[in-house]
Amino acid sequence: MKASSSNQVTDLESCSTRVVNAERVAVVRSRMPGDGDLTDTADVFGLLSDPGRLRLLLALLEGELCVCDLAVVSGLSESATSHALRLLRAHRVVSVRRAGRMAYYRLDDAHVRMLLDLAVAHTEHTQAIHPERDEPQQA
Repeated sequence: MKASSSNQVTDLESCSTRVVNAERVAVVRSRMPGDGDLTDTADVFGLLSDPGRLRLLLALLEGELCVCDLAVVSGLSESATSHALRLLRAHRVVSVRRAGRMAYYRLDDAHVRMLLDLAVAHTEHTQAIHPERDEPQQA
């Protein structure tokens, strides 16, 4: 809710004009991905929301690494690293190459690299507001 210029409270859930530009709304709706694709995309962002998995992915920006090296770089146990890599592989974020008993992981494709590069660039060039982190801790 927000206060209007006449100091009345306006409910943001209700819009006094149902469709401002019907043609534009139709174009946007026609380009909206299907529900399955939206769910899959949300899943990828969910995978990226975990700092440990994100560290693994950022390490892979430098190229292919084995599970042991990824565990050391990320600060995760080998078990947690393997679990995270299974999730990332299931969503085609990383791929694996096997050489004997060793498994080497890499980013699955250029789209993943681009997504990570853009996310890092965004955070480096913006000042995020984190009210959940900035609140004083109560004893």
